[in-house]
Amino acid sequence: MAAPATAGEVTITVTDLRSTEGVVRACMTAKEDVFPKCIKDPASHRTVVPAGEAVTIRFTGVEPGSYAIALLHDENDNGKADRALGMMPKEGYGFSRDAKVRMGPPKFKDAVFDHGAVAQDLTITMRYFL
Repeated sequence: MAAPATAGEVTITVTDLRSTEGVVRACMTAKEDVFPKCIKDPASHRTVVPAGEAVTIRFTGVEPGSYAIALLHDENDNGKADRALGMMPKEGYGFSRDAKVRMGPPKFKDAVFDHGAVAQDLTITMRYFL
């Protein structure tokens, strides 16, 4: 059983993974200019969890503010988002607010959510292009 959520915590339930292969990579940033590749934000929250039937991701120590989350179902666990023909994602992805992907990843403003002083639970649906 999971521990109860505490203030400063964002808990994400990931749904609709097509397989239990690989890992789910997650990042949460408050910086619009680096989203969705928040590895360029040293203050971002990042984690990698095993893919599974049920996936829960928990970020702790989250200060109040506006954030956006990007997820990658890295099925072959190679540390990158594999693409077909250099542009179409071959692996699953998801964003906070279930922001839609059109001609590229969503903009920060489409995925942003406000986090206050209390614990927050979010659900993100994993999507697959191929």
